[in-house]
Amino acid sequence: MTRATVTVRPKPGILDPQGEALRRSLHGLGYPVASVHAGKLFDLELDVADEAEARRIAEDIAARVLANPLIEAHHVQLDVEVTA
Repeated sequence: MTRATVTVRPKPGILDPQGEALRRSLHGLGYPVASVHAGKLFDLELDVADEAEARRIAEDIAARVLANPLIEAHHVQLDVEVTA
């Protein structure tokens, strides 16, 4: 079993209205925040033991389903579980 964590964020230069709204709110509360970038986090439990295959599947899911490749970038982090 492999856990894949996929983080999806707007690409640099793409308008991030949620991040900007958070920045304004935090600034209004007195926090010295210069910028905020909002994103999404997905945890996938993959029934795959091979790390290379798990990465391939997670990257495919991220690119085809979880992120809009025109405006969002994604990052995949794997956690391969060892079962006895």
